[in-house]
Amino acid sequence: SELIRGFLLSGMPCPSSCPPGLLALMAPGLALMATFSLPSQAGDRRALPVEKPPGVKGRTLILLDVNTKSPVRIISENFLSLQLDPSIIHDGWLDFLSCAESCASLSGDAFLSCHRHRSDPQAGTKMKQPSKQLGPDLLAISWYMDIVRSDIALDKQKGCKIAQHPDIMLELQREKAAQMHLVLLKEQFSNTYSNLTLTARSLDKLYNFADCSGLHLIFALNALRRNPNNSWNSSNALSLLKYSASKKYNISWELGNEPNNYRTLIGRSVNGSQLGKDYIQLRSLLQLIRTYSRANLYGPNIGRPRKNVIALLEGFMKVAGSTVDAVTWQHYYIDGRVAKVTDFLKTRLLDTLSDQIRKIQKVLNTYTPGKKIWLEGVGATSAGGMNNLSDSYAAGFLWLNTLGLLASQGIDVVVRHSFLDHSHNHLVDQNFNPLPDYWLSLLYKRLIGPKVLAIHVAGLQRKPRPGRVIRDKLRIYAHCTSYHNHNYVRGSITLYIINLHRSRKKIKLAGTLRDKIVHQYLLQPYGKDGLHSKSVQLNGQPLAMVDDGTLPELKPRPLRAGRTLVIPPLTMSFYVVKNVNALACRYR
Repeated sequence: SELIRGFLLSGMPCPSSCPPGLLALMAPGLALMATFSLPSQAGDRRALPVEKPPGVKGRTLILLDVNTKSPVRIISENFLSLQLDPSIIHDGWLDFLSCAESCASLSGDAFLSCHRHRSDPQAGTKMKQPSKQLGPDLLAISWYMDIVRSDIALDKQKGCKIAQHPDIMLELQREKAAQMHLVLLKEQFSNTYSNLTLTARSLDKLYNFADCSGLHLIFALNALRRNPNNSWNSSNALSLLKYSASKKYNISWELGNEPNNYRTLIGRSVNGSQLGKDYIQLRSLLQLIRTYSRANLYGPNIGRPRKNVIALLEGFMKVAGSTVDAVTWQHYYIDGRVAKVTDFLKTRLLDTLSDQIRKIQKVLNTYTPGKKIWLEGVGATSAGGMNNLSDSYAAGFLWLNTLGLLASQGIDVVVRHSFLDHSHNHLVDQNFNPLPDYWLSLLYKRLIGPKVLAIHVAGLQRKPRPGRVIRDKLRIYAHCTSYHNHNYVRGSITLYIINLHRSRKKIKLAGTLRDKIVHQYLLQPYGKDGLHSKSVQLNGQPLAMVDDGTLPELKPRPLRAGRTLVIPPLTMSFYVVKNVNALACRYR
């Protein structure tokens, strides 16, 4: 059985039931499609209440300058990427993924990964021919029978078409997906999982969606099929490779997911040395097939780098470190079943990622110095997340800090879990409404370029007490402004700032940034739910789709040259400093 461990696509998917705009997140200039349901009451645009704890001076002026001569890091153009859970095959959402020709004409700058995680891992999947129905090994077969067939053209020469589905079909699909969500939760808590069958027709649909959207597909094969000697059984993988090659599908590959948990899934563990041999075997298979002789291979996609996981990674790198094009791992901050909104405001939690990065980098520096690192699977919470929490405004603090921290430490690609699935870590809900982290990610893609700049701050750091670590509640990151954004000339700089204080902070731009015009993009929660809100406002205006196919204009608020930046409490914001003519940012 072939496990569909993941599909990585360079861009944002655009479900067929909403127009091509959903691709906007991952491809500059694309439009976002979806219907965004606004609250009936007027939005609350008042500033969040200011609370000044004893001993904290809210009026402290912070001086900020940026080194504009050279970047400290240069990350991938595909840095902010995305996962799509294979449950879309389970629950039928795959039939609602398609994109129009206008999407296909625009290149995406990201990957989209579709992985099964610990919240809903698979025992395996089978590859079947398009003429065959989904197999009897599936749990609750009736739920897997297609409600609606996609009408997308599988022959690219015929063009890329949107599959039009009546509203009743979409409503039936939501009911079907809700039922499947209950099944997946039951599997999760019982630690018993059903197989997932993928037909060749489903693979065709998936690839057609990627190809028409200008995206790149990375497909993770099932590593759970083992021979008696515990080596990888590649027979089914070879069939899939040959089928994909016969269709001339441009795909990159992976093998497995969280190998440190295989004992839980199949009753036997796989050590790092054996895993490395499995990857060498996969590389040999790829080289036998002309279409994939030079295909990229990524892995091993380990879980949180605890002591036993680091030992597995070391064993893998000794054997197959030179075989993979990038080393991948995953990180989830907290257990979604016990998370509270206050958890997302804890600087100690935000800083847990730094320690993991150091552990991964230490292993790679020992065995393969210079090897690229991907965080391929990250979310605020594990166990599927929590409604009104991991899909709320508050979760954005973790997400934006993750982007800034990874970029500043040279992690080449970060893959966010997930775009659309049955859990609550997604960016778009099952009504195709963009959630707060979607808007945050969209602004990031529009404004942030791959060159990371060093910042210099005065007035922020406090003198630590003996034995105490200072964890800043004001997080500031700087990049060259995205070259794809034609609203700003090359040489402009974008700052992004997280204020976890319950008081506003004032920042004065100094040095090369002094007396420059600044464009502000301030994101705050919209409505009465505060940090729990699933809606956001940009510079006081609620963000919502104009219609099913039109993304709203993301209008900045111009600030006069030399004006002090006032950062409201508990907010995230972007500031484009125009016409800096930064040497580091003039050229790509």
